[in-house]
Amino acid sequence: MVEEGFSWIYLIFFLVPLVRIVPRLVRKWRKGKGTFDENQFSQRNPEIEKMPGSFERVESFERVESFEKPRSFDKPQNKEMQVLGELNKGVKDFNKIQKNLGINYQELESILKDLEDQGLMKVIKKGGLLGTKVELYPTDKGFKRYYT
Repeated sequence: MVEEGFSWIYLIFFLVPLVRIVPRLVRKWRKGKGTFDENQFSQRNPEIEKMPGSFERVESFERVESFEKPRSFDKPQNKEMQVLGELNKGVKDFNKIQKNLGINYQELESILKDLEDQGLMKVIKKGGLLGTKVELYPTDKGFKRYYT
């Protein structure tokens, strides 16, 4: 039935999908069977609370008001710094920056031209099968400007 040298094809077509399907079926079977009660973890167990050395349940957490965010994590004030921050986070696409910041097309285009003229950003055009792709990268100078 199996020709010599082609038995590996059966392995790929039959056994590999089974390895992915069987654990899902087992999980569904266990879930339908009700092996654990969803409420068993949310109820208090008085026997455990009486045991010496057991952990006490914390009902509420106090908010620490003395914690302040460092100055470097504050949101940038102007839109130029916001765009530079997006570039430093790794966003390379014009449309993604526009979507993240909610800036209109003309305004973002003028900001990017200013950043490029200042040497804070570089534009790299890549050619591919579907046409050219434009990627935006911060320069070292742009990185330093954003984080100082």
